Amino acid sequence: MSTPLPLRRWIEVTFQKEGIHKYPAALTEPNLADVSFLGHPHRHIFHFRVRISVSHNDRDIEFIQFKRWLESLYSSSILELNYKSCEMIAEDLINTISDRYPGRAMVIQVFEDGENGAILEWM
Repeated sequence: MSTPLPLRRWIEVTFQKEGIHKYPAALTEPNLADVSFLGHPHRHIFHFRVRISVSHNDRDIEFIQFKRWLESLYSSSILELNYKSCEMIAEDLINTISDRYPGRAMVIQVFEDGENGAILEWM
């Protein structure tokens, strides 16, 4: 009889937030000339998908509470993200979550308008 592989347990929450950011290099880098408009402030609906490890089947992090806490981190009606990329937003979120829930594995996805984005894993 084979030994079952160890289980990895996760919870996952999603939410969306309107935000404005820019990519200043798009205004000056020749290889970005066709997307130079990204150098100016522009609006997106940022889609967040946050997965965090839990240690048992009765959930040591309740996902509704977790989602509410994450949404509260972005309490302003419109995020002013300045130059932050999806990768930077995801890394900031990993650092904030790690402060509250140390030692947890995480997968953070931040997408612009549900189309293009970044995925960061913290294991």
